[in-house]
Amino acid sequence: MKNSLLRMAMMTRKGILPCVKWQSWVMVLLVLMLGHSTLFGQNGKNRFFQAGASTSNITPPLGEPIVGNWDSPPADYIHDELFARCLVLDDGETRLGFVLVDNVGVKQEVLDAAKEMIRESTGIPTTHIMIASTHTHSAISAGGTGAKRRGWTEGEPLDAYQSFIASRIADGVRIALKNLEPARIGWGSGSVPQHVFNRRWKMKPGTPIPNPLGGDDLAVMNPGVANPNLLEPAGPTDPEVSYLSVQAVDGRPLALLANYSLHYVGGVPKGHISADYFGVFADRIQEILQADGQHPPFVAMMSNGTSGDVNNINFRGPSVSHPPYGKMKLVAGDVVREVLRDYHDIDYQNWVELKAKQEKISLQVRKPAPELSKFVNEVMARPESASGRHGLEKTYAERVIQMETWPDQISVIIQAFKIGDLGIGAIPFETFAETGLEIKDKSPMDKTFTISFANGSFGYLPTPRQHQLGGYETWLSTSRVEESASEKIVAQLLNLMSSMD
Repeated sequence: MKNSLLRMAMMTRKGILPCVKWQSWVMVLLVLMLGHSTLFGQNGKNRFFQAGASTSNITPPLGEPIVGNWDSPPADYIHDELFARCLVLDDGETRLGFVLVDNVGVKQEVLDAAKEMIRESTGIPTTHIMIASTHTHSAISAGGTGAKRRGWTEGEPLDAYQSFIASRIADGVRIALKNLEPARIGWGSGSVPQHVFNRRWKMKPGTPIPNPLGGDDLAVMNPGVANPNLLEPAGPTDPEVSYLSVQAVDGRPLALLANYSLHYVGGVPKGHISADYFGVFADRIQEILQADGQHPPFVAMMSNGTSGDVNNINFRGPSVSHPPYGKMKLVAGDVVREVLRDYHDIDYQNWVELKAKQEKISLQVRKPAPELSKFVNEVMARPESASGRHGLEKTYAERVIQMETWPDQISVIIQAFKIGDLGIGAIPFETFAETGLEIKDKSPMDKTFTISFANGSFGYLPTPRQHQLGGYETWLSTSRVEESASEKIVAQLLNLMSSMD
């Protein structure tokens, strides 16, 4: 074997094997000669680890409404381009594809279309592909426009932007495959607690918390900085930043996939398109590692962890103002520094086994009880000038009525990935921090993190305990599935991970 490899080296040096650098081939050949016994298993099975990454531009046209806030201003300025950031891993037998999309939440049918394109063009099974939204609130909708965004649209044709995103995701994975090269892989984690705060609060006894569904809550989202009625946060936070790093065998950085349980940061002027701190993180890592203009490209990406009840506002105060884009740069900078603190000490492996498991789980869709339906009808019958106990009663009345168009059950995709001793879970909801912490605690893997908004976007996923407290994330139409859904999903995900041991 060594003689064959040396002949390849000489052919490359003489120009017989073009299109590769002599130095890169030397590194590859040295790795093979020194460690070929660990790279080739019984029966001669190929255990050569490879990786490739790419970015695919998904920036929308100006003029379309930006979604993610209560108003939807038309996009009139592109502050930074939006991307589908892609990573493909190959252990010689199994290929995995990971894609992070700069969008507030892409519907499952769009991502299913993208996966099918990838399967047809590359042969990667759809079950081995994870596509997740970052949850930036400064992009146009990939879930349909107008009422369709929250409606049930399975089986309907994709609109122009949905079709565009699906094709660009598929293009990105195809290019990442073209960029495959011998690689090594490692992972690590750090802690960035100063930017994660539970945004759901219990208030002092006697504090009224009316909701738009005709009742009262025990917890409130975003209660206001330094509110004198604050009692305690309704749940925990997860300050861990996890990351998966991939290098070429000559030490060039190829990709870095990070995970942090923090909502978008915002601070974006009205009408601006932006990838939020997820994009700033990717750009800053690339800059510090001096990987600008590298070919094949280095691609950094930040996934949204379990942040359904977490944002970056310290409600205990004091209130701090920032210029536009200022706070997202602060957050991204601190996360980047924490990742790079131990980045150069990562224990890289020349080969790890890759596995993927997927199941579809059926969940009951929440529908209005008779008393809520009665209240909704009363709200809809009011004159426009009439006001109620809550300013969003009319908005939520319309959304509750829309839930009647949903089926009684939906089937959602739950995925688990094994990369050596690293586990990655994928959930298509805005998952709460306590759920992510439970998965980390009970996972059979040495290290685990969970990506939210993965393979679809079906709303918030409060735990049963959080449902009892109420609050925005639990309101019908904001949360669309049964109150026990989080428990069922955690059980299914842990079963998938255990089955890959």
